[in-house]
Amino acid sequence: MKVSLLSSVFKNKCPRCREGDLFLTKNPYNFSDIDKMPDNCPKCGQKYWIEPGFYYGAMYISYALTIALSVAIFVAMIVLWHFDIKWYLGLNFTAMLILFPPIFRLSRSVWAHIYIKPDKERTQEKA
Repeated sequence: MKVSLLSSVFKNKCPRCREGDLFLTKNPYNFSDIDKMPDNCPKCGQKYWIEPGFYYGAMYISYALTIALSVAIFVAMIVLWHFDIKWYLGLNFTAMLILFPPIFRLSRSVWAHIYIKPDKERTQEKA
């Protein structure tokens, strides 16, 4: 079974083999292990920590996702439903607080998928 790129990104799978997990736990709301990643992929052995500070670039992805979500909430609440700005600020703050763990993990997954290329032989074997 061939796993698509988007599925691999959103399910936090290894960018190379698209089978191994990027994080030690699947639950992003387990705050003690939110950022814990294995050193290597359990399936293909791909090294996740390519260099020190590799995932600092994921902050740019996280920033972009957060801004996109804030704009979507703004358009929905202010433009479409004409809520007061105070309601928008409250809901936006709450949404960012609740969605921080999934956004954090998604941004790391996107960053890893940008720089770690898939193994073509392994992908073709699955097909």
